[in-house]
Amino acid sequence: MVDRDAVVRLLRRATFGPTVAEVESAGRAGLAATLDRLLSPVGTDPGAAATPPPELGADAYAGITRESGREQRQQAQKQRAEQVRGLVDWWLDRMVAAEHQLTEKLVFFWHGHWATSVRKVRSAQLMLGQLDTFRRYGRGPFEALVRAMVRDPALILWLDGQKNTRTAPNENLARELMELFTLGIGHFTEADVKAGARALTGWQVDRRTGEARFVRRRHDPAGKTILGQTAAFDADSYARLLAARPEAGAFVSARLWARFAGADAPPPEALAGGTTVEVLRALFTAPEFGQARGGLVKQPVEWAVGAMRQLGIRPGKLPDQQRRELANRLAGMDQVPLRPPSVGGWPAGPAWLTTSSLQARMRLAALLAGAAAPQVTRRLAGTARDDRPEALARLLVVDRWTPRTRAALAPLADDPRRLLVAGLVSPEYTVS
Repeated sequence: MVDRDAVVRLLRRATFGPTVAEVESAGRAGLAATLDRLLSPVGTDPGAAATPPPELGADAYAGITRESGREQRQQAQKQRAEQVRGLVDWWLDRMVAAEHQLTEKLVFFWHGHWATSVRKVRSAQLMLGQLDTFRRYGRGPFEALVRAMVRDPALILWLDGQKNTRTAPNENLARELMELFTLGIGHFTEADVKAGARALTGWQVDRRTGEARFVRRRHDPAGKTILGQTAAFDADSYARLLAARPEAGAFVSARLWARFAGADAPPPEALAGGTTVEVLRALFTAPEFGQARGGLVKQPVEWAVGAMRQLGIRPGKLPDQQRRELANRLAGMDQVPLRPPSVGGWPAGPAWLTTSSLQARMRLAALLAGAAAPQVTRRLAGTARDDRPEALARLLVVDRWTPRTRAALAPLADDPRRLLVAGLVSPEYTVS
């Protein structure tokens, strides 16, 4: 017998937002088969294939020199801003269109974990390259991802790695690598940071090619003692050292647990270790995950993407004005892809439930309700008036409305658009 509640819970956490058709299909397949399909999708992703990355062209600033005039610089700045907007628009569309939803959600998870902002990197091309790195390595062993990220051009620029030389070590990347990306606070010393910075010396970013290259004369080849081990550490061996630490497995597993389970209780010890997909399988099958009901506040991007999937909206096909408004409304909710507020990433939980965020959420909900596929509003309008709140719950994959929410929805049943807005901002939809 299929446990529908368990299937729906899995889909809510492992996707941006399941559609009615996905729920019905998963219900027929069962929990185990659905989990296998999410973790190990077979074949190419038709939705992702239909939304290939944009042709960004060359970095707009690559040709700017000290001799470049003001007009040339302004034109390059405008072109760069257009490239970034195009990349954000594409990624939102990709999140909606992707059928391998867990893969896409993992890319967004890693983007928040290795929080890198285009505002400082100033290159859509390098940010796209970082997203490609998350797609390539984000499902496998953590070591491979860490090794790729210590030489990721966007991360190097974001944390001043290009300024890190044997004669003037810069500690930013080494510090955040241990504190925010691998080990967590309290598992390293200041001496480890200084030695780690020396291990990372020598990497430079060529903006013309968009590649990171190793300049041997800038690297410190001497021995270094990091976390109690002494060797002539470089970026690769330093990354391997960090990824192999048990603290790293526990730290990353806790991050995955917080994002995909949302439970207040600490993650089960069995989660630590293995590939990311293996950790997720342990996470989704843990008894504690089955007991984690509610309490996971959707991040604004997750909330908006899930709503667009359920309402049949493709952001890439919206008119230009509505696409700009979508990005502006997300900015009003303080979360735009490629623009985390700091290296610490975005906040989580109740931080998204402020009065101002609710007002911004309502404005974006109104935009989405207006852009909903015609068949969605027709389906609601074609349902008996008193049954429309329940029809809305099925559409948004909400288990049930509380009496309070049901009482708020009932007077709006005559207007499907207003009913949609109210459903999208309801506690039952905002908190999974």
